[in-house]
Amino acid sequence: MQIPPPPPQLPDVVVTSPRLPPSEGEAAFSVIRLDADDLRGQQRLDEALATVPAVSLFRRNSSLAANPTTQGISLRAIAPSGAGRTLVTLDGVPLNDPFGGWVIWSQVPTESLSGLDIVRGSGAGPYGAGALTGVIALRERDAGSVLDASVAERGGLRLAGSGAIAPGPVRLVASGLYETSDGHVPVRGAAAGAADTPLDLEVRSASLRADLAVAAAVVSLRAAAFEEDRGSGLAGARATASGALVSATAAVQPRADRAGWRLQAWRRESELANTSVAVSADRATTTPANDQYETPATGWGGNAALRRVIVSGIARVEWELGADARFNEGETRERFRYMAGAFTRDRIAGGETSVAGVYAEGAWNSGPWLVAGGLRYDGWRNGNGRRLERDLATGLPTLDETDSDRSGEVVSARLAVRRDIGAGQALRLAAYTGFRPATLNELHRPFRVGNDLTEANAALEPERLTGVETGWAWTGGRASLAAAAFWNRIEDAVVNVTIGQGPGTFPRAGFVPAGGVLRQRQNAGTIEAAGVELEGRLELTDALSLRAALSGTDARVDGGARAPQLTGLRPAQAPIWSAVAGLDWRPVDRLSLAADLRWESRRFEDDLNSRVLDAALTADVRAEWAMTPSAALWLAADNLFDAEVETGETGTGVASFGPPRTLSIGVRLSR
Repeated sequence: MQIPPPPPQLPDVVVTSPRLPPSEGEAAFSVIRLDADDLRGQQRLDEALATVPAVSLFRRNSSLAANPTTQGISLRAIAPSGAGRTLVTLDGVPLNDPFGGWVIWSQVPTESLSGLDIVRGSGAGPYGAGALTGVIALRERDAGSVLDASVAERGGLRLAGSGAIAPGPVRLVASGLYETSDGHVPVRGAAAGAADTPLDLEVRSASLRADLAVAAAVVSLRAAAFEEDRGSGLAGARATASGALVSATAAVQPRADRAGWRLQAWRRESELANTSVAVSADRATTTPANDQYETPATGWGGNAALRRVIVSGIARVEWELGADARFNEGETRERFRYMAGAFTRDRIAGGETSVAGVYAEGAWNSGPWLVAGGLRYDGWRNGNGRRLERDLATGLPTLDETDSDRSGEVVSARLAVRRDIGAGQALRLAAYTGFRPATLNELHRPFRVGNDLTEANAALEPERLTGVETGWAWTGGRASLAAAAFWNRIEDAVVNVTIGQGPGTFPRAGFVPAGGVLRQRQNAGTIEAAGVELEGRLELTDALSLRAALSGTDARVDGGARAPQLTGLRPAQAPIWSAVAGLDWRPVDRLSLAADLRWESRRFEDDLNSRVLDAALTADVRAEWAMTPSAALWLAADNLFDAEVETGETGTGVASFGPPRTLSIGVRLSR
């Protein structure tokens, strides 16, 4: 009997970089693969990910307009958060910020990628801490070159490129991005005042990787840096983020006669500056509220993996053993309590976090059956936490706290079974657990948005998720269809819980203005979510194809004794329904047309479900004309029908909106 090939859901990938190939067992879980063609028409990586339902940033804004602290990404709309509940990696290196957990998406232009995998469901095995709702595994380009230059309305300018060359025994891969925009004013119409300003943006990023063959291994050295400066939509409020990353990786591909392995070490530094303001009732003026002038943070870590593939009889067995560790340290330095024309207090708050674990993964494939699973053991620690606040006039402390060191252990696992039932159909069943330790930002840094204040909480426990899911998939000729149902439960969920209303003065937080609220990050009970997912593709002809997907997630909070007011409510920023649909048409050889629709049901701005963000439908279209085999001219319209997409709402009912219709034109060169 012939040994069966790898499952069809995850086709073979030609690996030329120091990375292990995708595990065969991933096909038993919920995996969506986007390749370079899927990313081709997307200028921002988070917008490319948003073509998959229920994959979104914490708020509805894309990284074109989102503050760095809201660029955390989550899957399945179980409970979005600014820190994000999804682990994002680039060839194995975590990209989540060491202080806040969010991802600065401009550090990875879409042109620099050959593709990515979205693993929905809690990640055990090689993923570990942070992969609470899943993993987004990015793959950097290995060959070819591309350059994309464009201009857009409201001062938009973008230049991005990536290329690979092989001078002698070394392959060099370089990428770069420059983007600027005058932005849009998020508050519109009669509600807007002189204090409302555009969300302008300027971004720079670059990376360089060198690959070298050493005996049977490939060794890679990579360095990258980024910086972005953006307006926050109010006079006097801005945010800047910057960072640098270096990594070293060595890998040997597994073969029938030998094991494969990977060794990797990395270090990243990040910096964030963020100013916030209080807004007058008529939105005519703002008053400085907080000046977070520095947030130095450093993260470093490493991982090792050993993989073996054994072909015996009628079965194919794959196993992997590994270990990984991550260490973060950082602090916020800021001025606050603005009185009589000057800040009167300053604050330093921060600490250290670490997590380290070992794991074992395995997959067994025989005939129509695929069984895969993994087990992890992790230890986490929060240490050296402190918060010092001083009076700037006297230099005397007004608050001086040292947090107790805390630590714990977590065991997580996953198991899945997949069976081909013939006629292009397959069934699968999976169960998994996972965890996410709180970030330094959640543990130590209070923050302010407009008139709303949120306090930190150094006593936060890691979030833990338990889930099960089942799925069916069919592939036949020019069509494919997949359906899944899942149930997830997050225990000790970190939620911003409302604990006071302004105007008033509160311990530690200080004064909360009228129309504002005071919240604190808390492990507010549990969140249960049940959902369904449908995906389909149809190639009507060689030149015309359709695609559509629907996701429904009903998530509910049980606040328990700590936050009973939340019981029965939906998590903030978690819509029940989201859907996408797209059309790709090539009417003649040189002309390509694409249209994408995205719809989302209403969501709530706050934990009490008192601020409603209405349902939203947007349409994007793009036309591309191939001038030569290596040069194309393109024209795009985002939010074609100029829909008003609510992205936020203040306590006084003032809504913010996403970008209006935006036209852009560009040229793309590739080889």
